[in-house]
Formats: sequence, structure tokens, C-alpha cells
Amino acid sequence: MTDPESKKNNHLPPNLVANLQNVLAGRRAGGGNGDGGEVDSKPAAEEDLRVPSSSSAPAADAAAADGSKKPVVLVTNADGIGSPGLTLLVEALVREGQSDVHVCAPDSDKSVSGHSITLHQTVAATSADIKGATAFEISGSPADCVSLALSGALFSWSKPTLVISGINKGSNCGHHAFYSGAVAGAREALVCGVPSLVISLNWKKDKSQESDFKDAVDVCLPLINAAIGDIEKGTFPKNCLLNIEIPTAPSANQGFKLTRQSLWRYTSSWQAVSANRHPAAGQFMSMHQSLGIQLAQLGRDASAAGAARRTGAQRKIVEIESVAASGKSEQREVLKKYFRLEFLEKEQEAMDDDFDFRALEEGFVTVTPLYLELQVEPEIQALASDWLAAVLKGVEEAPVADV
Repeated sequence: MTDPESKKNNHLPPNLVANLQNVLAGRRAGGGNGDGGEVDSKPAAEEDLRVPSSSSAPAADAAAADGSKKPVVLVTNADGIGSPGLTLLVEALVREGQSDVHVCAPDSDKSVSGHSITLHQTVAATSADIKGATAFEISGSPADCVSLALSGALFSWSKPTLVISGINKGSNCGHHAFYSGAVAGAREALVCGVPSLVISLNWKKDKSQESDFKDAVDVCLPLINAAIGDIEKGTFPKNCLLNIEIPTAPSANQGFKLTRQSLWRYTSSWQAVSANRHPAAGQFMSMHQSLGIQLAQLGRDASAAGAARRTGAQRKIVEIESVAASGKSEQREVLKKYFRLEFLEKEQEAMDDDFDFRALEEGFVTVTPLYLELQVEPEIQALASDWLAAVLKGVEEAPVADV
């Protein structure tokens, strides 16, 4: 429990805070792991506002037996359908029994796919076995998964109560939200008019372990339950998705904190890769060999094939171009190079306390609203207007060249 001053600095939407407080109180009363939060519980007199938690799952099941309809929750991610973060979250949602859980997630890791979509190509949806949930793995991006799920072509519904992207491995703070496939999945839901959350664990090499995902689930479940309750009441924040970042040590978190998106990002490092060491290079060279050479390689043993690829990778690619004017052809050499991008850690820059990256590093569970509308400062708008006016004036005053 924190002091009143720390609660004063917590600016989550009042309705969401009230709902979250009651959920936390319910979990504590039922023996759940609700300690360590910056938001305290409210008196028992307000329990009529409580969103059912894991301790009230039997009541939810009974209500469903009476014919009431559970809210539909769609879960996706960027790490792939077999990732521990998604699996543990779905298992917890199913175990609570408060929602009808559906899963539509990539069949492989699409962590840095951004908001890419698959166009003019077939996307496969294969049923997956996740106990208690209806699940499909998709041969596409996270944005594909959500778009397909909300289209009505895959499931019997087209608008769930809530879309959750997570729990994903690695932070999406700052500029990483632009590269993130996880954020794109939640953003696609927002584009379609469906409330969404993206949840990530601030995974750190040599510090984090898979059991941290279980703790992360315990941390974020009260917020998920509060969000579902507020969506059904019409009081959930509109026109934005909530980016929820869980610190590296989830069980030792300092509480929930509303934050702003920072400008933080890793340092990009492009490294040259030699063709004979890069798998894609070998594949590229084999694609440009004749059919006879390919068939010959099939009959060689592994070492001979490897030697042939290394030899071929060191040669330049020769292409034939036709020259229409002379009717002759000429050869030109094309040099192909290979590079690999890596993100490098950099020192934390000074930033305000309410920026996502700093608060996350300080151990808070950060909640950052992300919007579809890019906010442009009036000063920037004015500068752009002046620049465009000057350009147009210069075009109008430019002399006309003689023909």
C-alpha cells in the first residue's frame, strides 16, 4: 500500500480505477495475488461495483447456465500461438470462467512485423488445441489475425467485447510501438471499433525466465476484468488502446501508473554478413542456378553441396540484358550484399517521471493510451503551413523555360 501522495499521482480514468480497486479487493479477499499495487482497494460497501474475479468464477458459470451471455474476448499476440505468455493468459481467462475466450494468433514469431497485412496471397487458418478456448493459428501477421477474426468469416461473431494482444515477450515502449506486431494487433482492433489492450512483459536476457509470465498474468488479470466491466457499462476510455507494460519482476511491481509514450528506442546496428555465412544468401544463389545444376546437387552428399554453395556464393551474379537499338545483348555484373539489423541497448536518457520507459524501469506497471489520430502541435502545423506557402510562391514566380 502506498501513501496518499503516490495515489494522487495516479491518473488512470476514475471509472477504471474504481473498478480496478474493487477487483483487487475481490482477489485479496479470495486469496489472490493483488498486493504491491499503487491503487488501493475500496471499502466492502462498494462491492456492488465489483467485476467478478477468479474467486467468483462459479457464480459466472451459474449465470451462464441460466442463459446469460458471456462477453467474448479475443486473444492474439506477436510471439506466436505457442508462446508461454499467450498460453498462460488464455488458461487463466478460461479458468476464471467469466468470458467466452477465442484465440487467433500467428503460427510463428511476428514480433517486429509492424502493421503489415497479407494482400493477394492466401492466408491459412488452422485449428489449435487450447483447452476451454476456440483457437486458430494463422499464417499471417498479428494485424491479419485480428482483421480475419473480426471479419465474421472465421468465427460466428464479428465484434467481441475486448481484444487482448499478449502477453508478449519484450517491451513496446517509445518508438518500438511503431515496429511492434503486438501493438499492431491491438491497433487493428481499434481501427475496427473494438476496445483493445496490448500487454507485454519487459523481458531481459539473463534476468527473466518463463515463470515470470505466470506472475505477469496475475498482475494484469484485475485490469482485464476491470476493462471488461467498464466496456459493458460504456465507461471504458474510447478512441484509444491501452498499452500495458509489466516490469521485469512482475511480483515486485510498484503499482499501476498512467504514462505517456516516450521517444525512447534501441540503437539500430546494421552489420555486413558474408554470403557464404548467411543462409538466405545460399538460398538466393541456388535459385539462380540452372535446373541441371540443382538436380546434380540433389545427388551429392551434404558436404559436397555445402562446398558448392560456398563456391557459388563468392561469385558475382551475371545478368543478360537485351539492347533494343542494336539488337545485341550485353552482360553486366550485379554485386549483391547482405546485412543484418540488430537492436543494441543504450543508456537511459533523462526523461520525465510519467514517460513509459522510465516508469517501467522503475518497476511500475505502465498504462499508456495510444491513439489512431496523430496529435500535431499548433506550432508544427504553422511551420508546415509557412513552408508550403513559400514553396508554392516560388513555383508561381519561377520563370518559364523556352521550349
